[in-house]
Amino acid sequence: MTDDMTGGDLMSLVATAEGDDPLRALRASAELRRGVERLEAVQVRRARARGMSWVLIAEALGVTKQAVHKKYGGRRLFGGER
Repeated sequence: MTDDMTGGDLMSLVATAEGDDPLRALRASAELRRGVERLEAVQVRRARARGMSWVLIAEALGVTKQAVHKKYGGRRLFGGER
């Protein structure tokens, strides 16, 4: 899933992921997962840049504050290494 993926591309991936060919469905599922992870990371960065707390972000994601901070906290949030 690329940054320029359209809604039609996304719908096509979902249809493939629900299809009868297991290998094609698995590939599509993996691509969807990677895309969702990228979208989530962007939104976490936006939320933190706007001053939102880890608690609010964690609640929105349905995880603990510790889990979201471990995944996105520190310098990793803005592309640095930890």
